[in-house]
Formats: sequence, C-alpha cells, structure tokens
Amino acid sequence: MTRSRRIVSTGAATIATIADEVGVSLTTVSKVLNGRSDVAPDTRARVEASLERHRYRRRAKRQPTEVEQIDLVFHQLDSGWATEIIHGVHAVTDAAKVDVVLSQLGGEHRPSQQWLEGVLLRRPLGVLLVLCHLTEPQRQQLQRRSIPLVVVDTDSATSASVPTVGSNNWNGGLLATRHLLELGHRRVACISGPEDVLCSRARAAGFRSAHDEAGIPVDPELVRYGMFAAHAGYQHGLELLTRPDRPTAVFAGSDMQALGVLRAARQLGLDVPADLSVIGYDDLPVASWVGPALTTVNQPLRDMAGTATQMLLDLARGVELSTTRIDLVTELVVRESTAPLRQPG
Repeated sequence: MTRSRRIVSTGAATIATIADEVGVSLTTVSKVLNGRSDVAPDTRARVEASLERHRYRRRAKRQPTEVEQIDLVFHQLDSGWATEIIHGVHAVTDAAKVDVVLSQLGGEHRPSQQWLEGVLLRRPLGVLLVLCHLTEPQRQQLQRRSIPLVVVDTDSATSASVPTVGSNNWNGGLLATRHLLELGHRRVACISGPEDVLCSRARAAGFRSAHDEAGIPVDPELVRYGMFAAHAGYQHGLELLTRPDRPTAVFAGSDMQALGVLRAARQLGLDVPADLSVIGYDDLPVASWVGPALTTVNQPLRDMAGTATQMLLDLARGVELSTTRIDLVTELVVRESTAPLRQPG
C-alpha cells in the first residue's frame, strides 16, 4: 500500500512536492488540481489536504492572444430579474473588452462538479455566481488555480474570504411592511422566496420587525415561502385571498410574485388597491407598466451586478479589495397598487 510521508517545505510547494508527500504520481496531483473525476475519493482527499497544508497556488499563465472571459452563473434564468443582472454585468465587461460565458443551474443553488471541471479547463479571469454558491472543496479548487470568485446576493453566509455584493434585504422588507401598516392595514401577508435562501429570510425578518415596531402581532398563517416566480405568487395569492379572514394587503418578495398575486386578485373579483394592497420587490421595468402600476422596493440590480463584476476584474488583475461585503441601499417606490385600508360601511 502506498504510504504518505510528511515533507518539510523550504520554499513554495510544487506539484512534485505534493506528489512526493502523498505518495502518488504527478499525473494524479494534476488531475486533482484540474478537477478531474477519475481520482479515488480517498486519494483526492489526501492530495487536497496536502495542497491546503502547503497553501499551493498555481499561477494562471495566459497567452497575449487568448480571449479574456468571466463565467456568469445563475441558479435560474427565467425572469426580468436575471436580465437586469446581465445588463449590469455587460456594462462593465463591454468597457473592459471581456467576454462573458453564461450558464444556469436549473434552479439548483450549487453547481455540479462537472460544471467546475469545465471552468478549470477554460481558466476564465474569474467566476461570478448569482444566487448560488460553491462547496468549500470547490472553492478551494478555484483558489488553487488562481481563479477569483465573487457572489451576487448569496444564499448563505459563505466564507468571509468570498467577496459578496447584495442589497439590504431586511431594510427592504421593513420599508414595504411599514408602508402598508401606515396605510392602516392590520392583516398583512408576506410571500417570500425559498426559505433556504438568505435574502428570503432577511425580507421576511424585515416584515416581522415592522410589525414589532408598530406593536402589531404577525399571524404566522399569513407568512409563506416559495419560488421568486409569478406562478408561486399566484398560487399563494389564491390560498391567502380565499381565506375567510383574508389579508387586506400582501408584501411579495419579488415583482414576479406580486404579478401572480395581482392575477389571483383579479380572478377572485378583488380590486387593487380598493380591496387589496400589493407591494412587490426589485422594481423591474415591468412594475411601472402593469395595471395598476406596482408599488415596490427598488433593489439596484444593475448596480449590484456591475459592482460585483468590477470587483471580480480587480481581483483577476491583482488589485486588493477594500472590503469583501457590499450591501447597496434599497428604497420604497410608491405607485398605484397600495392605498389606505377601506373602512366598512
């Protein structure tokens, strides 16, 4: 059986150093570095442990004629939300003459190892993740190949070493709910995104904080979680608005969810805003064009994407970042879909 032996390094570790310490071939170490799947799990674990011990980093060498590109990865591409992010990314990459490789995970929040293998082969300037994250071993594989990583609105705390750009989701939930309570509504529903996504929980937390601030209890039956999609807003809307004690206002965690709520209200013969006030989140272009025009929370998606992209390009060019976490300001935009609670009689 091949046995590992500890080597005291007197300088920067090489692939030969790692191979000698673990007791494997240079080819095996290279396969682990390149994310190849044809390495036994226990061997991979020993090689990765040695790489981490030696803080091994491979310098990416590029030919002058090689096209510079970044990888932009979405958990899902299905709405105007993603389009706004893409516009923000391209505003920066076009100016920098950098190409963008776009991919999506079909709703998953973690890329597969197969995806990572493709990235390691392409060796882009960096990877920009949107509402998804890597496992710690995957992150380390990118780091060893000197491929920087930045996350937009991550769904977990991630590592403090991973730069992240988001917005103040808690404050957005607070502003939206406070507006509805100030209009006199007391039965306010909250439809947020997936419960395992940090921004969803933060918006719901802001919703609860506004109630606490006003001394009004939250009915847990009126708090729902689901996809940030129109069909989810529609389904939750039907369930909430057919209750005998239905809410008089709904705070939706996305504009798309709010559009679903508007459709449910129309189907049930409810007038917005006379019978029901609705607030969305994101301030997508469509929000100002629907009827009634949607009151919403402006989340500066293009600015978030542009800031994250610039951070990624700076890292790729060796510029040290002044901070690894940026949260941009959210603002309430009042339009036509909210109104004071109509008193009976």
